[in-house]
Amino acid sequence: MKTYEFEIIETLQKIVSVSANNEREAYNKVFNMYTNGEVTLDAEDFLETEINYIGSDNY
Repeated sequence: MKTYEFEIIETLQKIVSVSANNEREAYNKVFNMYTNGEVTLDAEDFLETEINYIGSDNY
């Protein structure tokens, strides 16, 4: 029997709105909110699943 490897990629997505003077400032605010745990993504933010064949260890 052969062994096959696959990767499974789940994509989560959330839209976050912030007020800022420019795009860079807005990005920094959202980045800090995310890294500080103020914005979290969970199953409700699920967008899609992708399954890709990687290869086989059998020659």
